[in-house]
Formats: sequence, structure tokens, C-alpha cells
Amino acid sequence: MHAALPQGDEDGALTDTPGSPRDLRRTDIHPDHWYPLAWSGEVKRGRAHAVRFAGDPIVLVRTDSGHVFALEDRCAHRQVPLSAGVVDGESIRCCYHGWTYDCTGRCTDIPYLGRERLPNGVRAYPCREEAGLVFVFTGDPQRAAAVKFPSLVSATDKAYKTRRFGREVKCHYTFMHENLMDMNHQFLHRRQMGSMRARSLGRRRGEDWIEVDYTFAREAGKQPIGEALVFGQKRGEKPDASQKDVMTIRTDYPYQTLKIRTKDDTMVMDLWIAYVPLDAEQRTNRTFGLLSIRRPKISSLLDVAWPLLVWFTERIFKEDRWIVEREQEAHDRQGADHNHEVFPVINELRALLMEHGVPHGAAGAHPGDGRRVHRIVPVQEVPAP
Repeated sequence: MHAALPQGDEDGALTDTPGSPRDLRRTDIHPDHWYPLAWSGEVKRGRAHAVRFAGDPIVLVRTDSGHVFALEDRCAHRQVPLSAGVVDGESIRCCYHGWTYDCTGRCTDIPYLGRERLPNGVRAYPCREEAGLVFVFTGDPQRAAAVKFPSLVSATDKAYKTRRFGREVKCHYTFMHENLMDMNHQFLHRRQMGSMRARSLGRRRGEDWIEVDYTFAREAGKQPIGEALVFGQKRGEKPDASQKDVMTIRTDYPYQTLKIRTKDDTMVMDLWIAYVPLDAEQRTNRTFGLLSIRRPKISSLLDVAWPLLVWFTERIFKEDRWIVEREQEAHDRQGADHNHEVFPVINELRALLMEHGVPHGAAGAHPGDGRRVHRIVPVQEVPAP
């Protein structure tokens, strides 16, 4: 059974039922995608590691050979968590009675009964390890091979130095998408970056993605050292208008990227980030980010300056985290989404997130089932509000 898909009202807003407005903050992330659930370093060899996806407990197991697999975190016998168990070779044994499961979730041994009449096992999830992350396909496993895997090229390219970051944020994942895509919020970071004005050059839209280009002008204050490191500039250097770097922010459902390119199309920064709901209400998410900075000609200079860049970016992330948690608090206090959005890019982003998510509690719908066919929006001037 598929969940009912949203319909459009006369103004183009999405609704779950005719005449009923749909709350974006009650739209669940679609499970039929590859989501990072842990950093590789968190899943130790010969150990089990407990994680969650939208309220579902999952255990990640790294076997003695180093292979990682994912199962639902329960023993079929007494339902106790397998993450409390013992890794035995290429399998995991429940801590209670020693029931043993392989990477497919099949029960392969019950010590006191033998292997003649084994019960059913537990659910197994497709699992991949890339760029220091453990990804799990949380939806229909038969779709896993057909669903695109995120591109993480810069994070494994020696031409870049990559910072891996992330933590839990107490808000719905959609607030995170809006925060990153709307660079008009630079006022929030005035203490870190001075007075910056963003100018949107244009936006583009596809079936499951939207992106926008920005340039920036400093109106007051000095350029932070951390910002200069990102752009590969000398501090205080002011390029003319024809030399301005372009920032492109893209939501490629369900991931986001932020890329900065110079006038000669050299990518100097590449951010990839995913927001993974932890609880069933999807009011808390864990971010997984890969921030890749292109190495200068003298590569060691970036290594020396790296602690400063980490310090700078962490202060920016801290302010972003604080503000989206306040947005979530306002939503919960008001009981609905009362945002009055005026920026066209964000309105299109909100529509995309609703169209490709599923109504809360209605997991089972698959992308493409009766969904709209999107047009490509040509590049156009989008004035900042």
C-alpha cells in the first residue's frame, strides 16, 4: 500500500487532502535513499554500534574481517537489542541466549537447539561504506541498487583537505535545508564575518533538485582569517566585480551541497551534508558533513592554518544550530507552520521537500508515484528580500 500523495490547491500549495493545508514540519523524510548513520571510526572492528533512523533502531556490525553490515537492532527471540551482543567472526550473537545472525539477518545458530530447525531472522539493510561514512538504505531494499548514491569525490581527492563534522540538532530536517540555502541570513553571522550582503544570481529547478547561485559583497568589517583561507585570498584583498567567486547551493533530495568556484571555474570549497532524522517525530536530526577545501600550491600552508579554519567554521555552525532550534521551538509553541516566506528560492525548496517527502506516519510511498513533472527554471535575477 502506498501513502496518499499530496495534491495542489489553486495557489500551488501542497495539501494532504483537498482543502487541508500541509505542514512542511510534519513531512517525513523519504526512506528510499542512502543515509549516513555513522562515521566509519564509530564502528570498531569486532564491535556492534547502535544507531537510529526516524525512530527505528538499527545495529551496525563490523566483523573480524572489517566488513560492515546493518540489521534491525533486535533479537527475534526476546526482542532485546543486538547492539548489546557479541561479534563472532562474520556474525553477531545476541547477549541473552546467544542466537546468531549473519549479514543477511538470517538466524544461523541457536546454541542449545542446534541448526536443524532455525526460526526466521531479522531485517537486514543494504549497507555501504564511503568517504569515512557508513551509509544504510533505510527503505525498500529492492530499490537500493536503482537509487543514486551521493557523489563524494572531493572528500577522497588528495587535492582537497576534508573536515568531517556533525552533531545532533533539535529541529526538523527541513529547517536545515532552508537555513543553508537562504544566504540572506548573513546578518546572523555579523559578529563572525562582519556585514555581508548576498546577491542571488539565479535559480534552477529539476525533478528532485533545486540550486541557487550567490555572490557576496562586504559592506563593513574586516574579512575573517577563516574566510580568507576558504577563498584562498590574502586577508583584506578585495577582488573586483569580475573576479567574484560564485557560491552554488543545491538541494539534491535528500542531500545538500555548497560549492564555491572562482572566476576560472576552480572549485575552492565543496561541502556535502546530510540530515538524518533520529526520532519518530523527526524533531531531532544528526548532521553528517564533509567540508573539503582545495589545497594551495604550498600544500602545507593549509595544514598549518587548519585549526583556525575549524575554529571559524565551528562558530558559524554553532550560530546556525542555535537559530534553527529556535525555529523549531516557535513551531512547537504555535502548533503549526506560520512562516511567512517571501524569498522565491525558499518557496520552491519547501515545495520540493514536501513533494519528495511523505506525510508524517505514512511511510511506504515511493518517489515518482504520481508526482509532478517539474520544469527547469531558467537562470533569472532573484532580488534578495
